[in-house]
Amino acid sequence: MQVWSSGPRSVRRLAGAVALAATLGTGPAAATDQPRHVVKDPYYGDSLFYFFQSRYFTSVTDLMVAQHFNRLRHHADEAEVLRGGLYLSYGLHREAGEIFEKLIEKGTKPEIRDRAWFYLAKIRYQRGLFAEAEEAIGRVQNSLPPDLEEERALLQANLLMARTDYAGAAKVLKALSDRARPGVYARYNLGVALIKSGEVDPGTALLDEIGRSPADDEEARSLRDKANIALGFTALQSNSPERAKTYLERVRLSGVLSNKALLGFGWASAALKQPKDALVPWTELAKRDTSDAAVLEAKLAVPFAFGELGALAQSVDLYNDAIAVFARESTSLDESIAAIRAGKLLDGLIARNPGEEMGWFWNIDQLPEMPHAGHLLPVLAQHDFQEAFKNYRDLLFLARNLQQWKDNLGVYGDMLSNRRLAFAGRLPQVRAKESVIGLGQLAQRRDELASELTWAEAHSNVYAFADAKELELGARVARVRAILDQAGQEPELDAARERYRRAAGALTWQLTDEFPVRLWNAKKRLKELEVEIDQARERDTALAQAQREEPAHFEQFASRIIELDGRIGALIPRVADLTYRQRNYVQELAVAELQHQKERLTAYATQARFAVARIYDRAKVEKEAGHAAGQ
Repeated sequence: MQVWSSGPRSVRRLAGAVALAATLGTGPAAATDQPRHVVKDPYYGDSLFYFFQSRYFTSVTDLMVAQHFNRLRHHADEAEVLRGGLYLSYGLHREAGEIFEKLIEKGTKPEIRDRAWFYLAKIRYQRGLFAEAEEAIGRVQNSLPPDLEEERALLQANLLMARTDYAGAAKVLKALSDRARPGVYARYNLGVALIKSGEVDPGTALLDEIGRSPADDEEARSLRDKANIALGFTALQSNSPERAKTYLERVRLSGVLSNKALLGFGWASAALKQPKDALVPWTELAKRDTSDAAVLEAKLAVPFAFGELGALAQSVDLYNDAIAVFARESTSLDESIAAIRAGKLLDGLIARNPGEEMGWFWNIDQLPEMPHAGHLLPVLAQHDFQEAFKNYRDLLFLARNLQQWKDNLGVYGDMLSNRRLAFAGRLPQVRAKESVIGLGQLAQRRDELASELTWAEAHSNVYAFADAKELELGARVARVRAILDQAGQEPELDAARERYRRAAGALTWQLTDEFPVRLWNAKKRLKELEVEIDQARERDTALAQAQREEPAHFEQFASRIIELDGRIGALIPRVADLTYRQRNYVQELAVAELQHQKERLTAYATQARFAVARIYDRAKVEKEAGHAAGQ
C-alpha cells in the first residue's frame, strides 16, 4: 500500500543522479545552481556526451576504454562514480556496490559517497532486494542534501514496511515529520504505517487530511484518490460502512482507481442493507471494460443486489448474462495467451518502444497491437514483468552488438591483409630510394663542405662564396692582369692598367662587403643540411625498425582478431540461448497473469452458477410451501 516518494520519475533518474553527483557535486535538483563544471580530460567529456544523449552502453564502454589506457587523470573518481551509475542503469547493483566501496576506501568526498550509497539502495529496493537495500542505506551518513534526506527517510520506511515492521516505519516517518515540513508522500506512508501498526485513529486522520486536500496536478490527484481508497477499504474491514461511503465518494469517477471505488461504495451500501443504493455504483461499474477485475466482480454484485430486492427472475437473468460474459472473456483471454506465446506481445513492444541503449531508464510508452489490449494493463503493471522484459531487451541489444563486432572483425581482418600486402609491396621501393639517395655519401659531402667553410672563414677567402657571374668576372679580371703583365710597362697601357685596377678593386670590395652575410648564410644552410641528414637517418632507423617489427605487429593483430573472434563466437550462441530462455520466461510471466485472470473468471462463473442454483432452490421451496399451504 505504501508509495515511493517521487513516483515513476524516481526510477528514471537514479543513475543520472549518481552521475550528476560526480560531475556537478550536487543532486539533480540543485544542479542548475552550481558553477560551470570544467571537463579537463577530453575522453571523460566524450563519455558524458554519450551519457546525456541516453546512449548509456556506448558511454560506459568508452569510459572503460579510457580508464584502461589511463586517460582520465583529472577525473578518476568522478569517472568511477559515473561508471557505477551506468552500472546501476543496467541493474548491476553488485558491481556498482563494489565500485562505491573502493571509492570509500580511497577517501572519496562524503557527499559523493552518500549519494552513491543512497541511489544504490534505491535501485536495490526497486528490484526487490530489500536486505541488500538496507545494507546500502545503512552506509549513508549525514552528507545528503535536504531534498534527498526526505527520500532517504521514505526509503528506510518502505524497507521497514516491506518486512512488516510498520511500527518501525512509523517511527522513522514521525521523526521526518518532526524535523521538517514533510511532503505528501511522507504523510501518506506515515498514515499507512500508523494504521498497520495498530495506531488506527492518528493514521486515519492523516490519510483523511490527504484525502480532503486540494490537488493541482494528476500525480497529487491520484495520491488523494489512493488515500481515500485506503481509508474506504480500511473502514469496510472495520465494519464501518457509513464512513467507508464518505471516503469513497471523494474518489474521482474518471481516475484510475474509480472502478475500485465504485465497487467498494456498492459493498458499503450492501453492508448497510441498502441494495438499491448499491445498484447505482455497481450498475455503472458493470458497463465498463471487463478486463478489470472490479468490473467482473460487479457483474456478480448487480444480480446479488437484485436478489436481495426479491427480483429473482431478473437476478437469474443477470447471473446468466454474467456467466456468458465470463465465458466470452475467458475465450478472449485464450486468444491473448495464444498471441503472447506467438511472440506478438514482445515483438510489438520492442518495435513500438525504441531505445536500445537506455538500460533502466527505458519505459514502455506504446502498447502493441493485440487481440485484446485491455488484458495487457495488469500484465505490464507487474514489476517482475517490467524487469524481465528490460533484461530481454538488453539481451537483444547484446546479440546485435556481438554480431556487429563479429562483422567488424572480418573487416579488420581484411584491412590487416591489405596492410600486409601494401607493406610488402612498398618496402622494396622505399629501400631502393634509400640506396639511391646514399645517406653515407651525403654525410661525407657535408663534412667536406664544413671543412671548406672553416678554411674560407679562417683565410677570409671572399671568392669562396662568389656566385657564377662573380666568378666569371673574377676570371676575366685575372686574364686582363695576365695580359698586362706580359705587356710590361708600356706607357700607352697606363690607361688600361688604371681601368683594371678600378675593376679589380670594385669586385674585391663588393665580395669583401658581402662576405660576412654570405658566411652566415652558408653556416645556416650547413646546419639545415645537418638537420635534414639527421632526420633522414631517423627515418632510415624507423624504416629498419619497421622492417624488423611490423611483421610481428601484424601477427599480434592477427592473433588478437582470432582471439576476439573466438570469444565473440562463443558468446553469440550463449547470448542467443539466454535470449530464447528470457523470451519464454517473459512470455510465461504474462501468460501466468492471464491464467490467473482465467482462474478468477472460473471462480466468478462458479459463484454465479451456485447463486442461480440457490435462487432456483429458493423458488422451488417457496413453490412447495405455497402448495402445502393451499392444501
